[in-house]
Amino acid sequence: MVQSARPVPALLSSRAATDPDHEALIVAGRGGLTLAEWDERSDAAAHGLLDQGVRPGDRVALVFGGRDWLDYAVSWMAVLKAGAVAVPLSDRLAEPELARLIKHCGATTLIRGGDELSGPAEPVPVKVDPLGYAQILYTSGTTGQPKGVAASHANLTFPPVHPKRRPFAHSRHLVHAFPIGTNAGQVMLLHALSAAPTVVTLPLFTPARFAALIESYAAGTVFVVPAMAIELLGARVQDRHDLSSVLLLGSAAAALPPRVAAELTEAFPNATVANYYTSTEAAPAQTIMIYDPDRPGALGHAAGNLKIVTADGDPAPPGETGEVWLRAAAHSRAYYGEQRQQDTFQDGWVRMGDLGYLDDDGYLYLVDRESDVIKSGAFKVSTLQVEAALHEHPAVAEASVFGVPHPVMGMAVAAAVVSREPVTLAGVRAFLAERLAQHELPTRLLLVAALPRNAAGKVVKRELRSMAEE
Repeated sequence: MVQSARPVPALLSSRAATDPDHEALIVAGRGGLTLAEWDERSDAAAHGLLDQGVRPGDRVALVFGGRDWLDYAVSWMAVLKAGAVAVPLSDRLAEPELARLIKHCGATTLIRGGDELSGPAEPVPVKVDPLGYAQILYTSGTTGQPKGVAASHANLTFPPVHPKRRPFAHSRHLVHAFPIGTNAGQVMLLHALSAAPTVVTLPLFTPARFAALIESYAAGTVFVVPAMAIELLGARVQDRHDLSSVLLLGSAAAALPPRVAAELTEAFPNATVANYYTSTEAAPAQTIMIYDPDRPGALGHAAGNLKIVTADGDPAPPGETGEVWLRAAAHSRAYYGEQRQQDTFQDGWVRMGDLGYLDDDGYLYLVDRESDVIKSGAFKVSTLQVEAALHEHPAVAEASVFGVPHPVMGMAVAAAVVSREPVTLAGVRAFLAERLAQHELPTRLLLVAALPRNAAGKVVKRELRSMAEE
């Protein structure tokens, strides 16, 4: 596989040479960036980094916000052209956490949005090793401390893209609102390098702005996380905006609740709704699963690069719950500075941290995050199943389920909901009693204005547990 490896800057320079005027990136209200401009500006910025003393292998922290996507793209590429390792971090991180991550990766240089990096706009005299590290991304840290995941250039550029078969060729524009510093955001940045459409984003997601962006560009491809999808549906954006151009609506970061997926197919009448299943550790390996209304509880039909493993390490038969593993890419990722690689990376496979099963037809059903399962007495409760039932309640806009200590059962089920109208624990339990078993019913209900989420849009359940204990 080594012969297929190539550095990321080579991907930009080769495409800029053949299609220089292609607009790779657009940030609403901020401007755009062609491939030629991206190549020239990152050359100049790379010279600026070298003049500052940055050397191959150095880690460079990049702290940017959504308004700075264009400058971020230039700085990220400049770091790679200098042979250094980019460490994308959100400017929404608290300073103590930011300092901890910078210390963990050993970054010697910090670049923030607005920093000037200048030099001659000419090729950089650094030979970049395609098998060397290109970036370190930190996981979302919803269940513990974020882990640094290192990816080589070869990992980011594999598999090679054929010039005549670029991804999303059905689109002239691809719209997303993923934040900088997340795996999904980095995937979109790589799409700007390699995919057919122009990648369009906006500094700050709101349902109205996002829908207007889709309409104004007649976007053929749109990517969201479930939290964004719920906001779009709650705002009824389809009543005020033409969304008929969307042919592919991809959801990433977490599984779409069945009711949400079904409503998306109505709001985006011409779109195929697909769950993109991967992780920061497994990327670019992924399984793309089309939502099937006949199997609303399934993510979709799983491809052959996914397996379910029992506690004994054997392949699980259809219908039996086990751990979900995804086959890694040819050039796999690894934890940076971590000793316990084998807990997640084994023999070309990546443990996803999810429990699930495949049915007889190969459709994947997620049971829960392994760390989220609530062990209540003799029962194991799937938070995903309870959340799916809560989303069917007409007054519930958003829901998250988690475990809280119980003096007899060990743990009990608690739920936090964002409601459209007043609800009570008794009323919610009565509604769920027709859909769930007795041991799955919440014993505690938190009414919140918004669920606590990290930059990737995932609910931070440890914050909900703290709120429940107050």
